[in-house]
Amino acid sequence: MGSPELASLYQQVILEASKQKHGFGLRPEDHPSNHQLNPTCGDEITLQLVTDASGETVEKLAWEGQGCSISMASASLLTDLTAGLPVAELPERIGLFRELMQSKGAGIEDDEPLGDAAALEGVSRYIARVKCAMLAWTALEGAMMESAAK
Repeated sequence: MGSPELASLYQQVILEASKQKHGFGLRPEDHPSNHQLNPTCGDEITLQLVTDASGETVEKLAWEGQGCSISMASASLLTDLTAGLPVAELPERIGLFRELMQSKGAGIEDDEPLGDAAALEGVSRYIARVKCAMLAWTALEGAMMESAAK
């Protein structure tokens, strides 16, 4: 993570994202969704994948949940990252984030495709917190599987 200034900036991004909760609030329409629970700490999230009419582009992610600032920030940052992306690019982004979370603080070679979600890199040093950060990303994988099954 580098300098103390950079660590402070990352911490600020996480705190703001956990408070703002971009994408919070499920849509009443039927969209592919997935519920994830972290039984270790009680964090939980239900995430809907809302696409355009063609099903090829993410319109937005809609979610509701409760938990620590890391899980809520991660959901908010994921929402910001995915809006407007082709659905076909989601597995790659999820894979990069998973790689970042498995880096134990070493980071990854190119975290630019993760946008502000790269601020969660420091979480990878704390194995008990990685599942908190991954919760929304795992829910997105589940929603994608539900979408593919339709």
